[in-house]
Amino acid sequence: MTVEPTDPTAPAPSDFIRDIVAQHVAEKRYPKIVTRFPPEPNGYLHIGHAKAICINFGIARENGGTCNLRMDDTNPAKEEIEYVDAIIDDVKWLISGWAEHQLGFKRKGATPAAQIVDGKPDYYLASVPADAGQTELEPFFASHYFDQLHDYAVELIRRGRAYVCDLSPKDTDDYRGAPDRPGKDSPFRQRSVAENLDLFARMRAGEFPDAARSLRARIDMASPNMWLRDPLLYRIRHTAHHQTGDKWCIYPLYDSAHCLSDYLEGVSHSLCSLEFTDHRPLYDWILEALGLPRPLPHQYEFSKLRPTYMIGSKRKLIGLVNSGVVTGWDDPRLPTIRALRRRGVPASAVRRFAIGAGVTKFISTTDIAVFEHAVREELNPIAQRRLAVLKPVKLVLTNIPAGEKLECAATNDPQSETPTTRTVHLTREVYIESDDFAEVPPPKYFRLKPGGEVRLKYACIITCDEVIKDATGAVVELRCTADLTTRAGGPNVDRKVKGTVHWVSATECIEAKVRLYDRLFTVPEPGLDDDFLKNVNPHSLEVVTARLEPALKGAAPAQYFQFERLGYFVLDARDATPAKPVFNRTLPLKDTWAKAPGGK
Repeated sequence: MTVEPTDPTAPAPSDFIRDIVAQHVAEKRYPKIVTRFPPEPNGYLHIGHAKAICINFGIARENGGTCNLRMDDTNPAKEEIEYVDAIIDDVKWLISGWAEHQLGFKRKGATPAAQIVDGKPDYYLASVPADAGQTELEPFFASHYFDQLHDYAVELIRRGRAYVCDLSPKDTDDYRGAPDRPGKDSPFRQRSVAENLDLFARMRAGEFPDAARSLRARIDMASPNMWLRDPLLYRIRHTAHHQTGDKWCIYPLYDSAHCLSDYLEGVSHSLCSLEFTDHRPLYDWILEALGLPRPLPHQYEFSKLRPTYMIGSKRKLIGLVNSGVVTGWDDPRLPTIRALRRRGVPASAVRRFAIGAGVTKFISTTDIAVFEHAVREELNPIAQRRLAVLKPVKLVLTNIPAGEKLECAATNDPQSETPTTRTVHLTREVYIESDDFAEVPPPKYFRLKPGGEVRLKYACIITCDEVIKDATGAVVELRCTADLTTRAGGPNVDRKVKGTVHWVSATECIEAKVRLYDRLFTVPEPGLDDDFLKNVNPHSLEVVTARLEPALKGAAPAQYFQFERLGYFVLDARDATPAKPVFNRTLPLKDTWAKAPGGK
């Protein structure tokens, strides 16, 4: 999908993390600024991840550095290659046209990036442009460092900083204590270095069943920070890994793998969300305990992006998918990157929103209206204008002969410095929106009514002469007279009426399924309630059979459209066929929720 990128020459954002990086650059503390985005491949990325992506890639971009995309794949029981592929695709889409030259990929099949030269990591990692081809590139993987991570674990044992523990998972939790009381030492904490080395080697050899033993750091069971109470470093898990197969039956936990992966890749600034603040002392402890050559990476935390009317919890997103509330991970009502793409949200709009949300250290929510405004701001100048009628009622222009076609010039791109036009045909029979006619109009109603006048956009003024109804009393046809002197070039072209409505030719239009998506939840913070499904908006999707001008027959998924007076739409890349087009509404033109609190 090709879109105009956010202006790459715009001034860089300013925040406390960028201030720290700027100071480190001035001090020449690191050979190169290297950041990383390390998702676990156990699900799909969502809009919350977009903030982390923009921060990490943005800071690298602004400082001539590199941001590595690394899969944090240390838990094979929950990870799949499907998610790896989806994450790569989504990240490349999100930063397309913005930061390709800082994208830390490596050539497929090449030696992993963790190159150790004279006992030190090689900070100058080779980066490959993102446009080099999907089949030629792959991200970094924590699993590619399993041999080195294992060697680091052995070194911690040799230094007396780690031990093999036989406590069960439940007993391990019980021994850890609570925030208001200290833990107590494991009865296996004082094992000798030799015994620990032997047991850890037997763990790796597969001698013990799952959860029979673990490797723990020897720190302080009375620490006020629970994460420093002899945390787990390795666990036994006889599960094949999507990258390493059956080579390993012990796997490092996140806290032990993450800091060392950062170190091996030469990461200078490890940027993550606030929930990892309490983990930072352990991050530093592992690096210090190994006596690694400096400079060491350091962790900095920022608040998550939490838009209202959305859920970012992976567990609850899975609940929405499994319960059938949505049709899958790419359902356009979800906040996943896949879903936003399918809904027609440009990458530049996601970046605009994520960057505009700012970088802070306090937990807050961001009004979804801010996101929707960013989408409209990006789409307005690039979306091609087209005519479409979502809920049609037939209108017969009785003074236009059957078969006659009157040419009208319709604007394609009114925001362009040199707008272009296309030809649409006014015919005897056209469709207008049923909402654009009222037999008994409310006060200040400026659309069509019996005896009233409106202008058909790009065409002429019409007068409603007769209303035809069926046996049930429903309006099925409107008979009108067209004032052809008010067409472009006519003597009365400047005659004014208060209402203008859109239309399509009934004889030339195409039929299409159109999905009208709306917010999935009726309350701003649906995730605060465990029974969050009760907050699902029953009107989050309406499907209509619409009539579209014939120019939309050749629409492609890569194109953005504004259906005039209705909103922004995109062809559904998954379900549409040339014979049966399907369009998804990205957003209406205006925020209708402001007038309808709590939903529609």
